[in-house]
Amino acid sequence: MAYRRGWLRSRRVGVPVVVVGNLGAGGAGKTPVVLRLIDDLRREGRHPGVISRGYGGRLHGVTQLVAADSDPAVVGDEPLLIAQAAACPVAVGRDRVAAARLLRERHPEVDVIVSDDGLQHYRLARDIEIVVVNGEMGFGNGWPLPAGPLREPVARLKQADAVAVVRRAGVPALRVDHARVFEVTPRPGQLYALTSPHTPVAAAALPREILAVAGIARPQQFFRTLAELGFAVRERAFPDHHVYRPEDLESGLPVVMTEKDAVKCLAYARPEWYALEWRVEENAALRAWLVEALDALVARKEKNHGIGCTAA
Repeated sequence: MAYRRGWLRSRRVGVPVVVVGNLGAGGAGKTPVVLRLIDDLRREGRHPGVISRGYGGRLHGVTQLVAADSDPAVVGDEPLLIAQAAACPVAVGRDRVAAARLLRERHPEVDVIVSDDGLQHYRLARDIEIVVVNGEMGFGNGWPLPAGPLREPVARLKQADAVAVVRRAGVPALRVDHARVFEVTPRPGQLYALTSPHTPVAAAALPREILAVAGIARPQQFFRTLAELGFAVRERAFPDHHVYRPEDLESGLPVVMTEKDAVKCLAYARPEWYALEWRVEENAALRAWLVEALDALVARKEKNHGIGCTAA
């Protein structure tokens, strides 16, 4: 509130910042949207980098770059997933301003920063806010924590630049009171063995009965997807950001898990353990709007810089 009312000053980091966040406490689908935006920005000739708090990791008061072989127990599962799946620079830290500065220092080619979550981290000045909403869950009962799922009231949407509703086919449309709403469709991607992550595996190549494992906010959505792919699913759900032990995955059946869970199990993976990618389909309107908004920011900055030079 102090930042929003101007009592404290937000910090800029020299390049446009796009915050991808949500109003609720997890499970909206931010990470697949972040991966989609990274791909969109690259296709438009930009060089995106990502910052994240690194929730679930052991970093306290420290910022760190994330490599494809970083320890998920240190940097967090979602930042590691982004670093591996998108192969782009990623920095984590509770202080997102420090994380953004580290990212720019080590990767000067980065010309736009995507903040994975951080809608409520007002110390970092942002140029564009995209609020992600789960099209099935909506805003729950509309109450704030702990009575409901919300970290901020639904009225906060009006201050955001856009809303991305993640909605599966067949789910009724969610009514959102905002002038700029984009629907993005989630879909299962490739299935791969943890011991060979770059080699796709056909679902038909696995036995019909599997153990489905998920340590995410909305495990039932993952289980339902596997059933739709034709598997007879034995479900095993864990808390979000669960730290796995090998015995958690024992059952005598092939194991299929989320990518977010897989990055925490690679060190002791077995050949019969698999991960299913989860992505959102391209939304041409969302990409066009984002590119136009970034172009406008750059043009405004250049104009202001030119005015300053003329006056000098």
